[in-house]
Amino acid sequence: MRVLLDTSYLFDFMDRPGLFSDSERRVLEAREMELHVSAVSIWEMRLKHNARHPSGERKSRFSPDDVLAALQDQDVTFLPMTMRHAAGALETPLDHKDPFDELLLVQAQEEGLRLLTVDRRLAGHPLAVAAHELR
Repeated sequence: MRVLLDTSYLFDFMDRPGLFSDSERRVLEAREMELHVSAVSIWEMRLKHNARHPSGERKSRFSPDDVLAALQDQDVTFLPMTMRHAAGALETPLDHKDPFDELLLVQAQEEGLRLLTVDRRLAGHPLAVAAHELR
């Protein structure tokens, strides 16, 4: 199966490496699994790294360079954001207005991927899939 990792998986990969659930680990390590990481997720992580809480602390301690360096040795395909992705419309619209979720789903739709996510707001979307659904 060809999947696009939701940004939440990249945060987990950076924040708690090796601490994925058994079902997530089986899915991510499966030989037939083709993992993709989107430039959209790296962009979202950059925005969160540059944003600050009222205390002045960064909203994410991972810089985009840290993320790219950590992914360099992983078996993932990097997916750029194209004009087709930017102009695309979801066949099944979202119930919420998160632009990153929408862009990732458009990319999945256009590239024939499923979005692997833990985001409950995406549960039930035809392009979204959770690790426990892939057993």
